[in-house]
Formats: sequence, C-alpha cells, structure tokens
Amino acid sequence: MALNLAELKGLTVGACVSGGLDSRTIAKVMAEAGVKVVAFSADLGQPDEKDINDIRTRMAPCGVETVIVDLKDAMAEACFQVLEAQAMYDGGYWNSTGIARAVTVRGLLPEMKKKGCTVLVHGATGRGNDQMRFERYTNVLAPAMKVYSPWRDPELLKKFPGRTQMVEFLATHGIQAFVGTKKKYSTDANLAGLSHEAEDLESLETSMLIVAPTMGVWPREAPDKIEKVTVRFVKGRAVQINGKDVAPVEAMRLANKLAGRNGVGMRHALENRIIGTKSRGVYEAPGMELLGTCLRYVYQATMDRRAGLLFGQLSKLVADQIYDGRYFDPVTQAARAAIGTFARHASGTVEVGLYKGNIFFNALTGCKASIYNEADSSMEASDGLNPVSSQGFAEIQSVEAKMLARAGQIVAK
Repeated sequence: MALNLAELKGLTVGACVSGGLDSRTIAKVMAEAGVKVVAFSADLGQPDEKDINDIRTRMAPCGVETVIVDLKDAMAEACFQVLEAQAMYDGGYWNSTGIARAVTVRGLLPEMKKKGCTVLVHGATGRGNDQMRFERYTNVLAPAMKVYSPWRDPELLKKFPGRTQMVEFLATHGIQAFVGTKKKYSTDANLAGLSHEAEDLESLETSMLIVAPTMGVWPREAPDKIEKVTVRFVKGRAVQINGKDVAPVEAMRLANKLAGRNGVGMRHALENRIIGTKSRGVYEAPGMELLGTCLRYVYQATMDRRAGLLFGQLSKLVADQIYDGRYFDPVTQAARAAIGTFARHASGTVEVGLYKGNIFFNALTGCKASIYNEADSSMEASDGLNPVSSQGFAEIQSVEAKMLARAGQIVAK
C-alpha cells in the first residue's frame, strides 16, 4: 500500500534531493507535517553542478540536514560495466540515467540507515521511469525500508498543481524561490552523461537542436580538424588514454572532455518507458560514446560470429534490465558474467579520429586475442586460406539449397 503524508508523522525519512524547487517544497511540506526529514544527495560527478555543496546551501532554508554522499568512484565503475556490456537502450542511448539510479540508491541507503531513516522519499514524477527505479532498488536492497512518493500523493498533487503554487508556499515560510521563464526542457546529469526531456521536447515538432549541450558542442560547432585519440584496453576496461594511465573517474572525465569538444555523443531517442508510454529525450554521453566505440572495435577483432550473436543478445538484456531498474537481479548478473567471458579477451590499443560528431577508426594494435588474419581475408594472392578449399564448402551448402528448391519451399517474390 502506498504511504501518504499523514502516515509519515513522527517518522525519520531520507529524502533524495537535488536542491531544486520540488526538493525544497517536499522537504518543507514534510517537516511542517511533523516528519523528521534528513535530505540526501549523491555526488555522481554531475557536470551541470559547479559545486555539489550548493545543494546543501539551497536546502538549508528548509531547516533540514543535507548529507552529500560521494559516489563518483561507484558511478565511474558503473560506467565501465555499462561500456563492457555495450548496454544501449532505444535510440542508441547509453543508459546514463538508468544506471545512475542503481548507484544512487545503493549508495544512499546505508547512509540513511545510519541516520535512523525508515522511509526513503523520492521526488520522481508518477509518469516516468525513475519512480519505478527508486522503489525497486529500495525493495531489493533494503526490503524493510518503506518508500514515499510525494508526486503520487493525491493530497500533494491537489495542493501543488504547478511550480507557481510551490513558489508561493515556500514564500510563506520566508524561502525565496522563483518560477522564472518557462523552461524549454529539464535535465538530469551524472558522470556518464546528461538526459534532456519534458517541456518543449515533448512535441515531436520541436527540433533536438533546442538543447544547449553541457558536456560539449553540437557537431557544427566542433573544430574543423580531426583530433586523434588512443585508448588502451585491458580485459574490456580502459586503462590508458593518449598514453596516460587513468583510473575510471579520470578516464570518464578525460573521455568526456575529448569527445565533447568534438561534438561526439549527442543522441535523440523516442524510447519505450517502463510503464508502457513513450518518452522523447535528447542525450549527451560523449565519453561513453568514445570509449564504447573504441571497445567495440576490440570486440569486433576478438569475437567470432556466434560469439558476436550471443554478445548482442546479452547486451540487449543488460540494457533492458538497467533501464527497468533491475540491475542487481540474478538474470542481469548472470548475463554480465557471460559478457565477462568475452571481455577478458578484449585487450588492445585503439586509435580513432574525432571529427564533428564522428568517430573514425584509425588502427588497432597490441590485440593478442584478435582472430583477424590479413592473409586469410586478403582478396589478393597470399599464404592464407586456399581459395580452392572453398569449393567443397560451397558444394556442401548447395545440397541443402537444392533440396529446399525441389521441395517447393523457396518463394522468390
């Protein structure tokens, strides 16, 4: 059964906040209703936050303690896991928001328990994906922890039908907030990338170009020259960029910088939400696109045809599980374990060229597990596969082909 505001009186709750208008409104409403509120925010390396501590400053007038939990390392590790699985969702977007919810809930729950919180409060809308992600991750990681969703509470929805009412409410408590001009879209950010959706982007007649990139530029604004980048992988993990050893956080930040300034990683998606509706989004993930593309080149060299087919199926499964808020489920972990079988052979150095949103393959070296052999593949005379040997293979295939034709099972329309 869903909790309502009245049932929270006297309880200590952990509120997931961003410091925005919604967060402040929810925190103040609960405090006013006799709820002990402790606010929590995850430091996920958000590129749109100049100083993560600004969230604490914005929440302070609400009279609540704000705990900021440093999860940058965990977020970077999650990025590497997504990259290893090549886990992209509808429209080829890198699941940046979906994986961030797994990291956030797993990281905040222990801190909430330390503060005596028995309820997790999230500010996700009742129409989107995040409500399901926050709640499912809480359910599987802390089954005894209850969940309160303010924006599914009929009482609060009636009291605050829009931003104007929130501003007016906060003003009565001496908390200054502004509606400002109508936003063109909303943004959610972390180390993996940014998602832009809602407002003007809800219309399919609105160009994705209304989005002002935060992590880079649009391709047309990128330099008119190719920038070479090298990435060294060891067992599917990026360990060097341009010859410099990098840990996951540094790898993501450097990849975001290099790819972002070259207009790489802008995607449009008309995706299928968990709850069955569709959502339109514009996504930035320059670093994920750069590292993911480079790793894909290594995978192409190390996987045979059947391995590639299985990997594709596993990748799709993991992508869907991340999107649906099921990253810690047994099936996800089983798929990841299988993917790890392929990733352990994915070592090598990839050189690419970045140019106005494009990534060009230049070279792959040091890939000992590569099953590509120039001599076998050559169209010229070589010491590789003897062309005459293919005659027997062609004859074997012809037996089945002719049987199907004689049986009348081939229809050429």
